[in-house]
Amino acid sequence: MLKPLMIIVSLLAPLMLLGQSTQEWRILREAEILSEYRELLSVPNIAHNIPDMRRNAEILQRMFAKRGVPLQLLEVPDAPPALFGELRTPGATRTIVLYAHYDGQPVTPSKWLNGDPFRPELRDVSGKLIPWSVTKFDPEWRIHARSAADDKAPIMAFLAALDALRAAGKTPGINLKFFLDGEEEASSPHMQAIVEKYKPLLASDGWIVFDGPTHPSRKQLVSFGVRGNFNLEITVYGPDQELHSGHYGNWAPNPALALAHLLASLKDDKGRVLIRGFYDDVIPLNAFERRAIAEMPDLEAELRRQFDLGSVEVPGRKVQDAINAPALNIQGLSSAGTGAERRNVIPTSATAFIGVRLVKGMQLAKTRNLVIDHLRRQGCFVTEVEPDPATKMAHEKVCYVSDAGQGAGQPAVREPLDSEFAIGIIRAVEAVRGPVFRQPTSGGTMPLGPITEGLRVPVVVLPIVNHDNNQHTHNENLRLQNLWDGIETIASVMAMK
Repeated sequence: MLKPLMIIVSLLAPLMLLGQSTQEWRILREAEILSEYRELLSVPNIAHNIPDMRRNAEILQRMFAKRGVPLQLLEVPDAPPALFGELRTPGATRTIVLYAHYDGQPVTPSKWLNGDPFRPELRDVSGKLIPWSVTKFDPEWRIHARSAADDKAPIMAFLAALDALRAAGKTPGINLKFFLDGEEEASSPHMQAIVEKYKPLLASDGWIVFDGPTHPSRKQLVSFGVRGNFNLEITVYGPDQELHSGHYGNWAPNPALALAHLLASLKDDKGRVLIRGFYDDVIPLNAFERRAIAEMPDLEAELRRQFDLGSVEVPGRKVQDAINAPALNIQGLSSAGTGAERRNVIPTSATAFIGVRLVKGMQLAKTRNLVIDHLRRQGCFVTEVEPDPATKMAHEKVCYVSDAGQGAGQPAVREPLDSEFAIGIIRAVEAVRGPVFRQPTSGGTMPLGPITEGLRVPVVVLPIVNHDNNQHTHNENLRLQNLWDGIETIASVMAMK
């Protein structure tokens, strides 16, 4: 009975020693690593701004070339470039692609502590500003900047891990390919086209996607899939100009109230989506996947305290259960004005930005059509072209539906938890991070569909950043210890056979 265990230990021992040497190397170079990272974070990286994205690409090409990995641009029309690099190891029998994205979510500078999301700052646990000139770094300090966590952190960890391997006199144990996506935050609408155009270049034995947060307990987790998603913007209309709410209230239809009724029809007060057929195609978790979720600690009380929540959407349901279910979220609302812009008016229109998260089995186009059909059953005349006055006058309730520039969305993916590929990755991670949690589905969405379907290779998701990183909102941040752990983790993955 001991022989298999002895074999596993003998295989992991070199990785455990590498983890120790990587940590020792990193401790001596923290200021150097953070200085390079500051440079990368200082460049704006909103996907639709192609000139800024090309500036990012140029910097990344220089940084990777410094490590002996030339990056080439993978181009398709009307898209920021993806970046591809390769590092071959003589005698290696496997090739793995490491994925991260270098674009970030749009920003509202006025909501950031320093008013500039692209001027990286170092802050302590109380939020106090720490000068970059310090020579000793508390691992609980955080870097504040757009994309500090999502998703330039893994890219910096790739670079530092390569440096650590070289310093230890080691070469990767596998052939490495690097794929840096330039529009993940825009739902990677051109990923499929890139995969089709560069298919031979992207051939491999599997992909590791470095995105998303690790477990709230700060313990490492590995995910085996992602929820799919699509977004819709729904606008309903009132008068062609704002009307005095005293003179015309109770007479002119109020689009804000109409939209409120429409949104309330989508979901009940127990969190269940009310769209007919919404759950019909869901493939439930198997026993192995349910057991993996059950093994995660119950942190509900702590998370509620952390986020000031008096309740959760479905009482008794853990967050780990919730992210393995499909969802419909209202992600934004606008109509007339509030606060300093409030006025006594009947608004001209009201708009909601909704997001639908899919799980394995659900189809993008079919689910989107179910949402549209639901709007029609609520009395909406649905148009996907902005309506003119004649159209608005011809129907009692006009709903203009668009994808808000987010593209068609991404399908859900869920890979087996016990594949040979996944087991190898987990062993390499556990050599430096200890036992990991296995998460069947990550709550967010990543472009895994074009990889699993277009390239026919397995994928696992290996997040390294802190769960409380303000991802997608203002004051995004990265806990330093997560970066340090990420460097060791990635170095171990690179060194595996």
